[in-house]
Amino acid sequence: MKKANKSIETLISEYVAVVRRLRKECPWDREQTHQSIRHSLIEEAYEVVEAIDQSDLEELKMELGDLLLHVVLHSVMAEEEKAFTINDVVSASSAKLIRRHPHVFGDTKVKSSDDVKNNWEKIKLTEGRTSLMDGVPKKMPSLLRAHRLQEKASKVGFDWKRKADVWEKVVEEIDELHEAEAKHSHDHLEEEFGDLLFALVNYARFLKVNPESALNASTRKFSKRFQNIEDEIRKRGKKLEHSTLEEMDAIWNEGKKLEKKPKSR
Repeated sequence: MKKANKSIETLISEYVAVVRRLRKECPWDREQTHQSIRHSLIEEAYEVVEAIDQSDLEELKMELGDLLLHVVLHSVMAEEEKAFTINDVVSASSAKLIRRHPHVFGDTKVKSSDDVKNNWEKIKLTEGRTSLMDGVPKKMPSLLRAHRLQEKASKVGFDWKRKADVWEKVVEEIDELHEAEAKHSHDHLEEEFGDLLFALVNYARFLKVNPESALNASTRKFSKRFQNIEDEIRKRGKKLEHSTLEEMDAIWNEGKKLEKKPKSR
């Protein structure tokens, strides 16, 4: 007879029991603290994002499991300290979702996803936060954090009216960067470079482009093209450090041409 599928409640209960046992019986797991594994939590989140970027659903399933482990492990640690339990985590999250979606669970009317976002930010301010800027982690990647802060400010009308004005600000920041460069002031140069990046993030927002995703894509593209140079130089029996810039540029440009060619069926 075929075994009946276990309910999600049973699966989660068994999973939490596994983690609790690891905390008691595995020397490594027993030694961990919230602080000691916090970097791994960030790493696992990035691996989830990478699986999404690669459209690899099988890998996404595995990486989500790794991320779930951290959620449960931190909850079990807190349980040991009598701070909160995994039940508290799920219950609080469920209550928050209901509270922040009054258009689904209440009588609030919305016309678009923008209305949903605006309501979301207003509701957050009723939950004890004193600033719209609260809730954007300082450890978040800088481009992504800048994007989120600008996005939050825009929800209450603190925003540029026209995309053209944002581009003018980008040009202004480029000029100020050049002025700082001419003065040979490193501190001022760093400040102006930061202002330029911030303005570019603003422009990306008006283009509806996520700057973090865009830079990651460009970085991956650069890495792939440079590895192509390394492979080609290796095939020629040479070492990278003994190759000329002109030779590497030629391979780079040839690789770009191949990328643009339509793939044969």
